[in-house]
Formats: sequence, C-alpha cells, structure tokens
Amino acid sequence: MPSNLFPTHIESDRLRYEPLHESVSALDLYEYHRSGEMNAVMRSLGEKPHATPKETINAIEKSEETWESYERATYAINSKSEDEFVGVGELWLEWEKRKASFGIWIREPFWGRGYSAERAGVMLYVAFERLDLDLVSIGHEPDNEQSERSIEKYVDTYGGQYDGILRNGLPPGDFDNPRDLHLYSISQSQWRENVTEDELNVIRAQNL
Repeated sequence: MPSNLFPTHIESDRLRYEPLHESVSALDLYEYHRSGEMNAVMRSLGEKPHATPKETINAIEKSEETWESYERATYAINSKSEDEFVGVGELWLEWEKRKASFGIWIREPFWGRGYSAERAGVMLYVAFERLDLDLVSIGHEPDNEQSERSIEKYVDTYGGQYDGILRNGLPPGDFDNPRDLHLYSISQSQWRENVTEDELNVIRAQNL
C-alpha cells in the first residue's frame, strides 16, 4: 500500500486533524489524564485515565505502529479558532471486508459543540473518498446517551441505519465485565446520496 494512504493534514469547518503520534507530545497528553478532566471521557470508553507518562507513551507508540501498518488511523483533533487540542478521532480498518469503524473522544471542556458530528463527516470522507471502502460502522454502549444522540443524528444525516445490538460486543476493558454494543452503519452509496457539495467543498485533506 502507498505510504501516503492516510491524509496527514485535514481541515473541516472548525477543526484540524493531524496524526496523533506526530502532533501531540506524550507529556502534554498525560497532563490531560492527570488533571481529572479525562475521568468521564475514559469511563465512557471502558477505560481508566493513564496512571503514568509511560502509559501515555505506549499509547502514542501504538498509534504510530498501527498507522504505519494501515490498521488504524489515529488523529489529534484541534480547534482552528482557538488552536486547542480537542480530542482524538480514529478509523479502524478491515480491508478484507472493505469497511471501517470509527470512534472519538473529546475533552470535556469541548462537549456540546457538535464536534463529534463534524469529525464524523471528515472520517466518512476519508473512508469513502480517499480509501474507497464500502461501509463504515459506528457503535455505542447502551448507557452512553450522549454518544447515542450524536450518532443517531449524523447516521440519519447521511442516510445510514441502526443495525442492532451486539451482546458482549466489547471486551471488559478496565472495569471487568464485557459490554454490549449498539451498532449503526453508513454505506458509501448512502453517504454519496446525502452528503452535500457545501460540506465536500469545506473539507481539505492532503499529505504534507
């Protein structure tokens, strides 16, 4: 596969996306974990905040490894107006199935601004326009009402659908019990029928 498979610089209306391993220092990312503001964020992912800087270093090194092996594209998301680190967006690739899954975490100070939906539009663009995949899958845990509202809104925007619940679809994580997963999907054809020219004209994706 080509070395420039994943775009290394993307801009949408309010956000900028760059590879996590190239754009965020481990110590800066660890400070967000240590401050306490990541507690609610990480718990929603079934994980605990990083306990040491080494844990953060390991996570960033893993993101670089999976980027280079084309298994996962992990982007640091920054606000363009404030030049502030907002969170992380990811694409997990299943090449043999011609599909991807994506997820996000956003720092609590940036909740409620519609950034999750804006990031979804960008990740769909990468999956369908750049990578020519057939399908994107999205999921949330049953009690994560914030994610449910956000996902349902943009799945509807792009003509996608709710596919059902996968029992014990997530591993135990840091809290001992397997977790159920509500699943949704958007196909490339559904996306192309519903994405607007205005949105496509705003997104800029390139390799720098």
